[in-house]
Amino acid sequence: QVQLVESGGGLVQAGGSVRLSCAASTRAFSSLVMGWFRQAPGKEREVVAAVSRSGTRTNYIDSVKGRFTISRDNAKNTVYLQMDSLKPEDTAVYFCACQFSGLVSYVSSLLSQYNYWGQGTQVTVSS
Repeated sequence: QVQLVESGGGLVQAGGSVRLSCAASTRAFSSLVMGWFRQAPGKEREVVAAVSRSGTRTNYIDSVKGRFTISRDNAKNTVYLQMDSLKPEDTAVYFCACQFSGLVSYVSSLLSQYNYWGQGTQVTVSS
């Protein structure tokens, strides 16, 4: 069982920045592929970014490329999402999630492959 706790959400003006953190309660953090997802009101949950166990491989959805950066610190059992140049359409509840993988460089953007989820943190971008 893995528990994930997100933090760092809030209200920010368009063009601003926010950094989300997700702390995992497991000694096997380095065995986890980590992902950030978001869900806006009335919309389906979608992947935002994902990072491999080693941190060397990442995936992003097109709408956030060049603005968001996912990273991880395996020594701190934490994954981050740095969000810059925020837009009102980035407003959503952001969730982190994880899945175990035997491959160091594997990264997945498939929501169905993630087994453990945090409770989410709200990010609101005002225009």
